[in-house]
Amino acid sequence: MNGKYRRAVIPFLAVIAAAVLFYAPPETGAGESNVTSDMAITPQFDDAGDFSEGLAGVKVGDTWGFIDTAGSFIVSPQFDRVWDFSEGTARVMQNDKYGFVDKAGTPIAAPGFDGALDFSEGLAAVRVGDEYGYIDKTGSFVIDPRFTEALPFHEGLARVLVGDKCGYIDRTGAYVIKPRFEGAGNFSDGLATVIVGEKRGYIDKTGALVVPPRFDGVGYFHEDLAFVRVGVKWGYIDKTGQYVVKPQFDFSHAFSEGLARVMVGREWGYIDSDGNSIIEPQFDDAGDFKESLAPVRDGDGWGFIDKSGRYVIEPRFDGASPFSEGMARVKVGGRWGYIKNPLEE
Repeated sequence: MNGKYRRAVIPFLAVIAAAVLFYAPPETGAGESNVTSDMAITPQFDDAGDFSEGLAGVKVGDTWGFIDTAGSFIVSPQFDRVWDFSEGTARVMQNDKYGFVDKAGTPIAAPGFDGALDFSEGLAAVRVGDEYGYIDKTGSFVIDPRFTEALPFHEGLARVLVGDKCGYIDRTGAYVIKPRFEGAGNFSDGLATVIVGEKRGYIDKTGALVVPPRFDGVGYFHEDLAFVRVGVKWGYIDKTGQYVVKPQFDFSHAFSEGLARVMVGREWGYIDSDGNSIIEPQFDDAGDFKESLAPVRDGDGWGFIDKSGRYVIEPRFDGASPFSEGMARVKVGGRWGYIKNPLEE
């Protein structure tokens, strides 16, 4: 969370059944042969998402469908937009309406919502008109629409906005923490970010401020640490609010697999939970470590490094994302495909 908190209405989805489209991938140009020869799924998609629960959303022309790890379509391209699978369902959008499908592409909730969020802990936030409520996987409302905004359930609670104040509800829709904060985020590792006045701090699940609001920017807790900003510099605190790594970075992200990416000047590197520089800032861009590898950009090319900073996959892609379920999406010549994690082969 960088700078002034903004309550953003999250884009939302809906379902419409569709006609099957058949797609033949374009031939790979000779200049790309060395780049794509060892790819699990050759670059052939106009856009793509990460693998989640065995499937990935991909775009062919103007429509999206879902493929498996072999690159075969399980749900043919038919939607205007799709999102990752969560708890066996995926949000989809068609004609500006949103809904949910299962892994066969069958609608599991009636299409026609004006907005929707992923299923989390068995419920999904959906918008009808200007108000949000929560449905179960039959598409039935469990919590009727009455909130100005809503977020998914995390650790048993969901952040909701009523008027201009944020609070938290349980799965019955009852308030556990009444709306009183100018802004708030999801619970993570037992704590949630809140805004009081112009400053940010953290509350526990009783609503008590356990880290007083004194920061200009905050991130969520992960691996027992949270990144925070004081002035223009970012550092890390523990759950008591004490600095573990004093603010010194131009930007930072949450810890992932024991390392966090940080920016010094215009270059990215990685630190450990004690603030030690494990991989010196040297990259033009970088992603989180997932499955022991991280995507990094050196000049115009993206590759993947291990936790020693050594290239496992040399920079040769136009774009890349972290590994998910053994696969990472990569871009070559304007098209997206997938590579396998070489550490798992």
